[in-house]
Amino acid sequence: MNVHVLPAGPIPTNAYLLTDPALGAAVLVDAPLGVWAQVEPILKAERCKLAMLWLTHGHWDHTQGAAEVVRKSGAMTHGHPADRPLYLKPELMKPLVFPGAVLEPVGIDRWLEDGDTIEAFGQKVGVRHVPGHCPGSLMFHFAGERAAFPGDAIFRGSVGRTDIPGGDFAQLEASIRTRIYTLADETALYPGHGGPTSVGAEKATNPYVRA
Repeated sequence: MNVHVLPAGPIPTNAYLLTDPALGAAVLVDAPLGVWAQVEPILKAERCKLAMLWLTHGHWDHTQGAAEVVRKSGAMTHGHPADRPLYLKPELMKPLVFPGAVLEPVGIDRWLEDGDTIEAFGQKVGVRHVPGHCPGSLMFHFAGERAAFPGDAIFRGSVGRTDIPGGDFAQLEASIRTRIYTLADETALYPGHGGPTSVGAEKATNPYVRA
């Protein structure tokens, strides 16, 4: 599985295009504004079809490009029902967005819950609910690849904001301890902002949530 890191949007937000040219398959994790312009040429070069869009949570910086991705690819969207209002009524986020920003609703084809699995690239991908930054925050875990995509739950040396509507630090801390730090230390973490890290590195050095 190839992991393409595609920062996009007015607040540099990481989308991750996961591809397997041997299977001709692709999955996109999150869709910041304008990301399709980066996704499309990679799909063509690797002869892959984008089948699924996995949304780690409903905040606008991760979803502003989702409608375009779906229109252009027909990808099936996935998200957690706790963020249903943000996906279907994004105008709720207007106070948090730059003036003049366009927010389109995102229809979710499959609602995911903690403990669900998704079939992708011939393997089962684990779904973990990691609320605290956002009520519907999800992490996608590839056990075979030793990789996980936690959205804004945790970053390299930091954690997601909890001072915005829907945030709760105690809940986020519990999510990190029980859903992220319980993964193998060598698991690579690909967060919603900034560079990659690992479970072991964050357990040892993250100043906000120590193991």
